[in-house]
Amino acid sequence: MSDETTNANTTSNRAIVSVLGADQSGIVAAVAGLLAERNVNILDISQTILQGLFTMTTLVDLGDADFAEIHVGLDELAKQLGVQITIQREDVFKFMYRL
Repeated sequence: MSDETTNANTTSNRAIVSVLGADQSGIVAAVAGLLAERNVNILDISQTILQGLFTMTTLVDLGDADFAEIHVGLDELAKQLGVQITIQREDVFKFMYRL
């Protein structure tokens, strides 16, 4: 098996979840809770607050979870929290940002 095939197999169920908005308590807990309810595993997480602006980027393993269902759930959560939440498959994210 080539390195490209191996890499595709290991990243096919992974996605990047990004959050951006005004800092407030509970954002991390709400996003992590939604992901946990859908059996999505957080592999890595980075967050920062810059002059009241909260940002978080999370690498997740979707496992057998339904991507579309997670997307809808995150959209609803974003409205509740008043923040922007996006989810992209890892391969799409890497292509867009040429990591």
